[in-house]
Amino acid sequence: MVRRRSNPARAHPPVVYRWDLDKTYLKSEFDSLRGLVKIPFEKAEDKVAAPGVAALIRALRDAAAANGREVRTYFVSASPPQIGREIKKKLELDGVVYDGIVFKDQLRRLMRGKFRHLREQVGFKLTELLKSRMKDAPAAHEYLFGDDWESDPLIYSLYADAVAGRVGGDELAEVLQAIRVDPPLIREACQLAEQIEHVDAVARIFITLERRTPLAKFRCFGPRLVPTFNYFQTAACLHEHGVLDRAGVAEVARSLVAHSAYTKERLMNSLADLQRRGQLKETSASALRDYLRDERFLAREGRQPLESWWAQIKGLTTGWRPRAPVQQTVAPTVIDYRALVARHGAAESRAG
Repeated sequence: MVRRRSNPARAHPPVVYRWDLDKTYLKSEFDSLRGLVKIPFEKAEDKVAAPGVAALIRALRDAAAANGREVRTYFVSASPPQIGREIKKKLELDGVVYDGIVFKDQLRRLMRGKFRHLREQVGFKLTELLKSRMKDAPAAHEYLFGDDWESDPLIYSLYADAVAGRVGGDELAEVLQAIRVDPPLIREACQLAEQIEHVDAVARIFITLERRTPLAKFRCFGPRLVPTFNYFQTAACLHEHGVLDRAGVAEVARSLVAHSAYTKERLMNSLADLQRRGQLKETSASALRDYLRDERFLAREGRQPLESWWAQIKGLTTGWRPRAPVQQTVAPTVIDYRALVARHGAAESRAG
């Protein structure tokens, strides 16, 4: 008997999920001195995860496993490694499986007198992301998750464009110098950006609006960056991209209803907001609503909308069929990082 070889071209490429830890996964209170002092003394059971985030990470891994797809989950944290043990215990308590986690060595910076760099995250996170990318398959598709508390939109966008080769070493160095990144980190980031295999790998960047930053402030980053108000919205977008099944979206909804007092109306409004912003197509939004109504997470309407019947005719409300992720549906936005950083610096000067 002749054994057929699998066609590598048909296999789904690996999928990589990179998560910020503070404010994105954990509800860290590092924006106040009292919060900073409390963090090192918190036990794992005292730490609080953002509503729905653990359910989403578990569901993403389950969906990849069901599809026979290789998956990697990484965390990067600005917290010191001295509290890493409790954070790892917290992830274990939440049932979150991960493949790597990096902490920022604040103590080493203090000993070197680098007080200014304690709160500087761009250089640290960017170099760690690039180093991690060097270890992954060039064909891997990536989804990045951060928040609007500090510089995640800038860091992730810079990383995505450096990996794609849209930001060269000179521009990267100039931008990092303007942010006043530590010179050794600038050199390291530029070297990594030159060595890395350039692939348009980052499909989407999700920014959780913890501070409720106005959506208009994110337009300069283009459609690759998606601001979301909760992890139910993030889950719905990932379903649209084909890396999360409907059951996974329902698990996130279940977590929010059971543990965060979300109502059916709030979930419905979250879907409607995504559809208004063009993050969900009409047919897939309708099919997802029908599924979630059947699972009793959304209220049933008196009369079924026309688009829902059309979705059923097209077969969109039958079982979920795994598919390759939608990496870029539009041409990537060319971001003027020099102007972006200049505006950021001017705003900080006015605030000071």
